[in-house]
Amino acid sequence: MAEAQRRAEAVWEGSLAQGSGVVTLKSSELAGPLPVTWAARTAHSEGKTSPEELVAAAHASCYCMALSHILAENGTPPERLEASATVTFAEAEAGWKVASSALTVKGTVPGIDAASFRDAADKAKDGCPISGALKGNVVLSVAATLA
Repeated sequence: MAEAQRRAEAVWEGSLAQGSGVVTLKSSELAGPLPVTWAARTAHSEGKTSPEELVAAAHASCYCMALSHILAENGTPPERLEASATVTFAEAEAGWKVASSALTVKGTVPGIDAASFRDAADKAKDGCPISGALKGNVVLSVAATLA
């Protein structure tokens, strides 16, 4: 069975509220060190990233791949897909948690109607491996439109 592993590293110094850290993408070496702080998670990013932003990037890119595959299998490969994921980090009774990931996608897909595109978009939301990792813990949604 095929397997791929990817690695990122984080370093944190200090307390949660006053401390700070960095995240580095080690497998690709394409990003990092990226600064992270608690304030960047719960208030304004101010040039820093957060675990939730990294999850959003993973979800949006994974989702595009899944939707592209579904559309191609249906005989309507996309020319272009533009997706975004908005991950919400919210305070709950039991503490802070990732509450939702809202996907939006706009597609340029010859030969498909809007209803079929929305159906494929919904299937991709449920079939994307990052969605699978989040499912049951995070509210997932998708809004899909054709260009």
